[in-house]
Amino acid sequence: MKRVIHEQALREFREALDYYVGISPELGVAFYEEIERLILEVCERPLTFRQFDPPARRHFSSRFPYGVIYLPRPDYLWILAVMHLHREPGYWRERAEG
Repeated sequence: MKRVIHEQALREFREALDYYVGISPELGVAFYEEIERLILEVCERPLTFRQFDPPARRHFSSRFPYGVIYLPRPDYLWILAVMHLHREPGYWRERAEG
């Protein structure tokens, strides 16, 4: 399924990636691969992962404190956030309205 990433979600992903690369390039690569894996999994099976704030769904990493928040659409998957799991829950909700 095609994916569309909200510009703020893309910014979150890049900022987190920069953070992990700053610790170590290898950790940055691992973070990038983990988030890409989460996105690939939700694109392949969008209705598999938990619906927690209908109609939004989430898929969390077991390796990093991050998750992907998304909305399945008929023709694409809309990724609303690449969210740090211990900061400001729900901040992404206004993105779903746009």
